[in-house]
Amino acid sequence: MKLSALQQSYLNRRNNSFRGPSAPSDSSPDGAMKSPAAMFWLLLHGLCCLISLVLGFRFSRLVFFLVFSTTSTAPTGTSTTGLLFTASPLRQAAEISGNLEIRSSPVAAGGVPLVNKTVPRVVVGRHGIRIRPWPHPNPVEVMKAHEIIERVQREQRALFGVKSPRTVIAVTPTYVRTFQTLHMTGVMHSLMLVPYDLVWVVVEAGGASNETASILAKSGLRTIHVGFDQGMPTTWADRHKLEAKMRLHALRIVREEKLDGIVVFADDSNMHSMELFDEIQNVKWIGALSIGILAHSSTTTDESESLTVQQVAEEENRLVPVQGPACNSSNKLVGWHTFNTLPYEGKAAIYIDDRATVLPRKLEWAGFVLNSRLIWKDAEDKPEWVNDLDSLDGLDDVESPLSLVKDPSVVEPLGSCGRQVMLWWLRVEARSDSRFPPGWVIDPPLEITVPSKRTPWPDAPPELPSTEKALNIQDNQVVKRPTKTRSSRSKRSSRSKRKHEARIAETEIRGKHTDQN
Repeated sequence: MKLSALQQSYLNRRNNSFRGPSAPSDSSPDGAMKSPAAMFWLLLHGLCCLISLVLGFRFSRLVFFLVFSTTSTAPTGTSTTGLLFTASPLRQAAEISGNLEIRSSPVAAGGVPLVNKTVPRVVVGRHGIRIRPWPHPNPVEVMKAHEIIERVQREQRALFGVKSPRTVIAVTPTYVRTFQTLHMTGVMHSLMLVPYDLVWVVVEAGGASNETASILAKSGLRTIHVGFDQGMPTTWADRHKLEAKMRLHALRIVREEKLDGIVVFADDSNMHSMELFDEIQNVKWIGALSIGILAHSSTTTDESESLTVQQVAEEENRLVPVQGPACNSSNKLVGWHTFNTLPYEGKAAIYIDDRATVLPRKLEWAGFVLNSRLIWKDAEDKPEWVNDLDSLDGLDDVESPLSLVKDPSVVEPLGSCGRQVMLWWLRVEARSDSRFPPGWVIDPPLEITVPSKRTPWPDAPPELPSTEKALNIQDNQVVKRPTKTRSSRSKRSSRSKRKHEARIAETEIRGKHTDQN
């Protein structure tokens, strides 16, 4: 009974759902089938189901979207909601092509293009895409942005930088060799980035050469290129001594020309940080900087195999040696950090082309900067603790600029009292007998002696031989072919003759044996 009552109530609810709002309420199942509205909705539902099965998605949702969707392109006075069959969201091809048209911007009388305020619009689905005017970005706006950034940096440098910067005087000893272009190019680009006035004094061993002059001409800096009478020796000890004499010669030029600024000893193989040139502006008379010594290990393969585990760990954990001023807790100069040469005893390089470790001096010239007025003869307020530059002429070797002062305690430590390393010392040279083209210009161009087996470009067609070679090849082929055939035929005929003679001999022997019997 309960089951029959539930079935009856389900049928009543289903029949009521198919009836229209004006249809009379009838609880019998036959009344639902007699209603035309119910039949219409039932047929429509079945048709949508069949179409959905064929298309693979719910067709009723698409119909609902087309009927009840809103659009912004409806004509004036027409409602944008409800049953809108006239304002379909599917745009015509002509309308889309009209949006894709690129209108040329008119040009004013002064040559400045006028900005078109009507921005074209492309609609993809229900979302619009904004087309930016070409070219993008505008080069005029980019240059304006760069000018604004440069102006801001200039204002920041004027507010927070050095108030009255002095000229930087860079002293570089050099000579013509294989790696000169490599080293001088690095120093040249570092000096070109200095934001202050700069004078580059280059002293060349063996006399001024065109190779060095061509490198200096590319920099665009104010340069003083002078030659030195002596040539560069082949040993590192003699080279250090000669480079010290060349630096003193550059200081005499600074004194004669009365160049006013900060003298920095920029060796051609050293690496400089841009913060270095900002820091040296703080020196009053003479200052000292910390240098990172880049010296490679001189341990060979056989020696590394014999090292213990502890020695290998110490070798790996060894810090980069630093050479420069040592300060106490109150940032006062109390001593110097020097390079420890004990681990390299007996393993250091003697000649320039040795593969062993190149050791620096106790205190390198590159770690000192000084005021150029310190070496002038008639400078005002010149301190009394300065030695005259002429007093160093008779010395065979001047290890560092400390020879210019009577008391080393007057040296001003720079770079947070030597705690910041803004300069790196490195010596890398090629063999002394290595050959290289002058100025690294290859003239005439190199010829290909060994062709590559695989090349990225397609194989070129082989070159046709000349007529004489072709005729010779054909003649040889014509001559060789009959010789090969003749030799093969002669071999066959000789074999057949031998076989025939052997057969004749056998028949004769058999005939003799029969006659005897």
